[in-house]
Amino acid sequence: MTARSARASLAFSCLGHLYAHVFEPIFYIAALVLPGELGLSYEEVLALVIAGKLLYGVLAPVAGWAGDRWSTVGMMVVFFLGLGVSALSMGVVQGPWGVALALAAMGTFGSIYHPVGIAWLLRNAVDKGKAIGLNGVFGGIGPGVASLVAGTLIAAFGWRTAFVVPGAVVLLTGLVFLWYLRRGWVVEAKADRAPMREPSRGDTMRAGIVLSVTMLGAGLIYQASQPALPKLFEERLGDTVSVADAALAVTVVYLVAGLTQIVAGHLADRFPAKRIYVLAALVQAPLLALLSGASGLPMVAVALLAVAGNMGAIPAENLLLAKYTPARWRGTAFGLKFVLSFGVSGLAVPLVSLLRGLTGGFEVLLWLMAGAALMVAAAASLLPTEKKEGEAAERVTEAASPVPATGIDGN
Repeated sequence: MTARSARASLAFSCLGHLYAHVFEPIFYIAALVLPGELGLSYEEVLALVIAGKLLYGVLAPVAGWAGDRWSTVGMMVVFFLGLGVSALSMGVVQGPWGVALALAAMGTFGSIYHPVGIAWLLRNAVDKGKAIGLNGVFGGIGPGVASLVAGTLIAAFGWRTAFVVPGAVVLLTGLVFLWYLRRGWVVEAKADRAPMREPSRGDTMRAGIVLSVTMLGAGLIYQASQPALPKLFEERLGDTVSVADAALAVTVVYLVAGLTQIVAGHLADRFPAKRIYVLAALVQAPLLALLSGASGLPMVAVALLAVAGNMGAIPAENLLLAKYTPARWRGTAFGLKFVLSFGVSGLAVPLVSLLRGLTGGFEVLLWLMAGAALMVAAAASLLPTEKKEGEAAERVTEAASPVPATGIDGN
């Protein structure tokens, strides 16, 4: 593994993380205008994304297994090209079923990134916490970029272009990535550049059980926030607020909150990741409770802090999962994680729709999210005590020699 290949891998991994978090938020902005286009209620429009969300999570272990057993870079090619084409299909689909099918295709190809892309990133990184933090920023700002792009394109050209233009960018990125592979500028390594201490079987089992609970809870909070915030802002920012105004507020929240992952990643390298994880969950609970009654610009500030807490936990969570998973099964482990945080937790979307339909607002939802944050903090406190000593001595600058990307470079 050369330094140039590692840098290119980090760059494409970060872009992939951005793209993986763009299209669902675009849909939530488009959902503000789609009722008039499709002849459905807002709650019925939200239901169109459920199949895509479930596929996004449920198929993640399959993608992770394929990355572990076949090729991480090969799966990344499938991700870029498949997601780009699926998004472009939104330009031609007709009716609610067509929209739902296109969203399902985006969920299918989007499911590849997290189990494959993050495992690929960790394999190439020396300072893993910093790398996860930087990568996390791109995922964190994805909803913000999506809201800005969607609000602008919908206002100027209609809802279809909000999917078509980003889809073309993703497809082009996939073609560039394929070119890099063929030129040998990105190669595939089969071992970590900086190996981590192998966990004991007991710690692996304990961490696996605890993280299953915490990842589910944190995922529910994250998944519920994305569909709720655009509508919450549209209703509570003022009587003259437009779709573009609500989209801009969402953009600010996710762009600024996403940047916290750089700091969180550095902290996870310097301090026990368990401590960072527990604190990030604890700060969310009072903020989500406060958000239930907030309005105007203070509401946006509180939402920003709550989302920052949720996103700030991600580098520590990914680092903990990597620590307690044997390297050869890392992609599969991340796949199982995203079954919980994107698949099962994807049920937060119908929950948002159901609770809003029953209560006419978001107060009950936000209190439930606050309770979930407390549950995550309590469960995370049961994680094994981390043993950091000796890890630095185990690091090696070059742990893996270049291995051709199976089935990709044509050799």
